[in-house]
Amino acid sequence: MSIRPLGDKIVIKVIEDTEQTSGGIFIPDSAKEKPQKGEVIAVGPGKTLEDGKKDEMDVKVGEIVLFAKYAGTDVKMGNDILKILSVKDVLGVLE
Repeated sequence: MSIRPLGDKIVIKVIEDTEQTSGGIFIPDSAKEKPQKGEVIAVGPGKTLEDGKKDEMDVKVGEIVLFAKYAGTDVKMGNDILKILSVKDVLGVLE
């Protein structure tokens, strides 16, 4: 099963950094900051403008992006945590 985003929405696979202290203790998810980095796995067609044309999307499939901390909706598919969010919630593309 896959997700096809609509309008100016994108689907990203959240990248979680595993954190471990120098003593070897893993920090639990409840004590970590929410992840803000992910790989774009699907991109919608873009927002429809008043003249009927589509606004070009700023991100492409495969790019790693930073997004706003509490943006979007989380969806669990299999073992992956996916997030559906508007392209306006993307803060930047990592290069």
